[in-house]
Amino acid sequence: MSWGSRPGERVEELPGDEFVPGAAVQVTRAVTVEAPFEEVWPWLAQVGQDRAGFYSYEWLKNLAGCRMRNADEIHPEWQERTVGETVKLHWSTGLELTRFEPNRVFALGGWYLVLSQDNGLTRLIARSRFPRGPVSLAYGLLLELPHFIMERKMLLSIKEHAERSHRPASQ
Repeated sequence: MSWGSRPGERVEELPGDEFVPGAAVQVTRAVTVEAPFEEVWPWLAQVGQDRAGFYSYEWLKNLAGCRMRNADEIHPEWQERTVGETVKLHWSTGLELTRFEPNRVFALGGWYLVLSQDNGLTRLIARSRFPRGPVSLAYGLLLELPHFIMERKMLLSIKEHAERSHRPASQ
């Protein structure tokens, strides 16, 4: 539940925490990206079933009928979002975009991606928060393992894409 995150990041208040105050379950995962915010953000901005996918295991998402393809390039037409719009998780459903701050936060309610500065590098932090009650229990028992597998792959894929686009062409 804390893969890649540092102890301080696990307890640090992040933009997006306000959407699930007093969470019973909090998951914080992170990766360091050797590229500036500006190289990482475009990959986040285009997340969604109807856009760039989630940079995770496409075949696994499609087993659930998502009809998803992960993008391998930045699409300028996918960079703008409006708070309140639906970000598709599946062709038939999605979550409301609750916060969209370029180069900083992409939030879908209790699941959000945050960029922070770390000695000239970028930390990409994924956090999920669940309220007290049956939702937290269901998450812990049924969803945590598949969510970890998919989210870890997403973080590593975004890291790879951003670092590749940041490298000079001569390398």
